Amino acid sequence: MRISAKTDYALRALTQLAAHADRPVSSEELAQGQEIPHKFLEAIMAELRRTGFITSQRGIGGGHRLRLPADQVVIADVIRALNGPLTVIRGECPQDIEYGPPSEGLRIVWIAMRATLRSILESVTLADIAGGTLPGHVRELAGDPDAWVTHWFQSPGQIQETGRKV
Repeated sequence: MRISAKTDYALRALTQLAAHADRPVSSEELAQGQEIPHKFLEAIMAELRRTGFITSQRGIGGGHRLRLPADQVVIADVIRALNGPLTVIRGECPQDIEYGPPSEGLRIVWIAMRATLRSILESVTLADIAGGTLPGHVRELAGDPDAWVTHWFQSPGQIQETGRKV
C-alpha cells in the first residue's frame, strides 16, 4: 500500500489540530510544526474543509479547527476522503472482480488484505495518535521487530544464495 504525500501531510496536520483543539491553528503554524510545504498544505486544507474534516476562520486569531471531536475521526475516513476506497485493484473494488481458475483465490487475498487494513485504519482516531494512545492490536503489530524491516523483492536465486529475504 502506498500512502501519498498528500495523505501523510493531511493526517499530520489533522493530528496537530487534534493536539490543539482548544484554539484555531493557522496554516503557517501547521506547515512549520509538521515541516510541510506551505502552499501544498493550503491546498490540502482546502480539500479537508471541502470534505468536512475541518472548519476555517479568517482574520486575526483565525485558523483551522477539527469539525468533529478528534476521537470521532478515524484514519480510514481521511484516507477514503482524499483517495477513495482503501483497496482498489485495477480501478475496481475487490468484491467486484471475477477471476477464472486457477486465480480465483486471488480475490480472497485482496478481500483479506482490505479487512486487515480496515482493522487498523478504522480503529485508530486522531485522538489516539495525538494522545499517544494507539489501540493495543496496533501496538502489538508494530511491536514485531520484523514490522520495522522493509522487504524488497529478491529473485528466488538470490534468496537461495543468501538464505534470507531483504
